[in-house]
Amino acid sequence: MKHFRILLLAMTLYSLSFCNVTFADSRTGASASDSSIVVQYTDSLSSYADSLYNSSSSLSQSIAKTAASRNNRYYRLFTPLTFYHGVAANHLGYNFGDSSYDDVDEQVDNTLLNFYLKYPWLVSDTESKINSAGTIPESIQEPITSTIALTDATAPVPEEVDITPVDIVVKKPNFWKISGDYNLQIIQSYISGNWYKGGESNYSMLGAVTMQANYDNKSKLKFDNKLELKLGFRSSESDSIHKYKTSEDLIRYTGKLGLQATKRWYYTLQLTAYTQFHRGYKSNDLTVYSDFMSPFNLNLSLGMDYKVESKNKKLTGTVNISPLAYNMRYVSRLALATRYSLEEGHHTLHEFGSDFTVDLTWKFTDDISWKTRLYGYTSYKRAELEWENTFSFKVNKYIATTLFIYPRFDDGGSRDADRGYWQLKEYASMGFSYSF
Repeated sequence: MKHFRILLLAMTLYSLSFCNVTFADSRTGASASDSSIVVQYTDSLSSYADSLYNSSSSLSQSIAKTAASRNNRYYRLFTPLTFYHGVAANHLGYNFGDSSYDDVDEQVDNTLLNFYLKYPWLVSDTESKINSAGTIPESIQEPITSTIALTDATAPVPEEVDITPVDIVVKKPNFWKISGDYNLQIIQSYISGNWYKGGESNYSMLGAVTMQANYDNKSKLKFDNKLELKLGFRSSESDSIHKYKTSEDLIRYTGKLGLQATKRWYYTLQLTAYTQFHRGYKSNDLTVYSDFMSPFNLNLSLGMDYKVESKNKKLTGTVNISPLAYNMRYVSRLALATRYSLEEGHHTLHEFGSDFTVDLTWKFTDDISWKTRLYGYTSYKRAELEWENTFSFKVNKYIATTLFIYPRFDDGGSRDADRGYWQLKEYASMGFSYSF
């Protein structure tokens, strides 16, 4: 906008100089050939400035006095555009008797009037606003000037920077990952005595805890620890001897120390130890079939461990293959020795052989998952095979339904007439479930 105003004023100035090349100064008698429009503009500004600083009258009187001078009539075209009352009055002929009003004044007024009509947004002040500004302070007698004294050059003073101590805390990386699962299911079933399909009422409860503490320093060393605790009880009306019996009983620890061989393979030393909490009975039978540390199994194996991670990380786990394995079985109750492949009168059994363990978790969806553990061991005289399958169906964050299927093969025990060496356990439950 500022450049546009200067351009318009310059064009106006050019038009004035073109139309009035024969103007004559009534006081000096000088013609346009003796003084150009630029000289007149310079004289106008100088005379206007003198009138401002040397007059004690009002600002409007100073402007009027300045306007009466032939050499300073152009200042209105170069100062900030102001609306003057006399421009319209002169154009309408109200000042026709004023002998001091000549062609130059008319040209200046016509130029201002043209701007008022075509570019009203360029008008920044009014004559009334200038009049209200008041008089020039008497204390200002002349322009204020400053005296600059030169001195010898001095070297720059370096800026002092405040140094604030900052405490830097470097945290030691935590290579341990802790996780766990907790489940508690309580089931009650009532069947009347005349139910057409038969059966009996019973109550059952199952609690399961799985805790894991795994170490991985991301530099070829891995140490995994898993502790599994399960304990379930069941009562039934047909058992007149026992108020309750164990339906699930397990204490099992699995530890693996691995040294990375390739991206997914590890040289692994694996330790597995398991027993149970409580005595095991059958319905209407006082015979103890199992007990704490009867049996107790410890398996130490050396082999390779493969890390499974596929299906967009929905299928995870490990596969362990150990061609060299040591198995020790301990039975505290001598009466149960022969039941668990021990010689009569002996508490321990030492064997060497091979084993493998497949431990996987497959999350089909966020609410449906399958955990499986397939374990096999052979001493080349006898063989054991266990396949645990746990299917979980989450109802919400804390409620889940569990289906457990557990087939087992052991040719070290007695052979059953119907199933041979195969055994099977299965149950379905619903209750509290929490994972972290």
